[in-house]
Amino acid sequence: MLVYEFKLKGSKHQFSAIDEAIQIGQFIRNKCLRYWMDAPREEKVNRFSLNKYCKVLADNPEYPFVAKLNSMARQSMAERAWASISRFFENCKKKVSGKKGYPKFKKFSRSVEYKTSGWKISKDKKAITITDGTGIGKLKLVGSRDLSYYQSEQIKRVRLVRRADGYYAQFCIDIERQESVEFTGRAIGLDVGLNHFYTDSEGNQIENPRYLRKSEKALKRLQKNLSRKHKRGQPQSKRYHKNRVKLGRIHLKISRQRQDHAVKLARCVCQSNDLIAYEDLSVKNMVKNHCLAKSISDAGWTQFREWVDYFAQLFGKQVVAVAPNYTSQNCSNCGQRVKKTLSVRTHVCSCGTILDRDENAARNILALALQILSGGQKLTLRERRISAKDKET
Repeated sequence: MLVYEFKLKGSKHQFSAIDEAIQIGQFIRNKCLRYWMDAPREEKVNRFSLNKYCKVLADNPEYPFVAKLNSMARQSMAERAWASISRFFENCKKKVSGKKGYPKFKKFSRSVEYKTSGWKISKDKKAITITDGTGIGKLKLVGSRDLSYYQSEQIKRVRLVRRADGYYAQFCIDIERQESVEFTGRAIGLDVGLNHFYTDSEGNQIENPRYLRKSEKALKRLQKNLSRKHKRGQPQSKRYHKNRVKLGRIHLKISRQRQDHAVKLARCVCQSNDLIAYEDLSVKNMVKNHCLAKSISDAGWTQFREWVDYFAQLFGKQVVAVAPNYTSQNCSNCGQRVKKTLSVRTHVCSCGTILDRDENAARNILALALQILSGGQKLTLRERRISAKDKET
């Protein structure tokens, strides 16, 4: 499945109509969630019953605006409600520690999704027309991607998204993507960190871009100005929303910079190596440390890992996630455990090995990955959790 994104060009009236469609979708999702909450215990509410409830909402004279939205778009919003409900049930079954993610009502939705109806694309694939009763009409598509290579039947979903810098359309195309690259015969271990984004087993280091830290001064200034404005009243409400949009654009720029860095770096790593090994870090638990939470979130390790997994599958490469236990403490040469604090950045062992702390960890990560592939008993955190649950059952 491919997702192509285009920026939309239209009039203020059309963008207001998109906002109305998003609000209708949010209303349907919240109503479906309320229907599930208020249903008696003997009545089993599932995905199909929520889809049927969308028809009830559309026929209800109290909510005439619901019928403006396309029927499949209404169903997609019900599917979003069911996704949050099913995720809650899965977390309860898995006995996830802490909060289980009980479904909440949406306050600020930013997208509405159409399936195979409610929209029509032009012959040159450079414009899209929303054909339901919301009054959005024809919108021009601006982007570097070319939809002319795909048939309209291959487009399974169209999503209208509102962001700080405008409105976008996302096309979900049903196609299997596969690229052929030359095999290099190389294997690499990656150790992510805060001083450097990652250090590989060959001693190469990639600098941490720190996009949030670089933009922090501008963010603080805009946040300070925004806190002085009022949400309501004239003329201060206009100034409040202007500053809110400026602040949102900087956050959007930071997220795009972080994603661009992760995509390009992950693609380069997967093209240059046949085996990629990294630590199976639990970032969710690591950010609980308030001293390092901002720096860890700014690094974007999880996003980088997801793109490594994606490009490895695309290029036919192999990825191994190993348990992070003692990868920084154990010597990569003799295996002796050398305890050190986070402030100690050099690994010095009695066997004579002197390495950068992260390079030593990367070598251990690669060795553990090779041990797993050769039939060793070292398991990742995810595999150990699964095996522990099997023993309980």
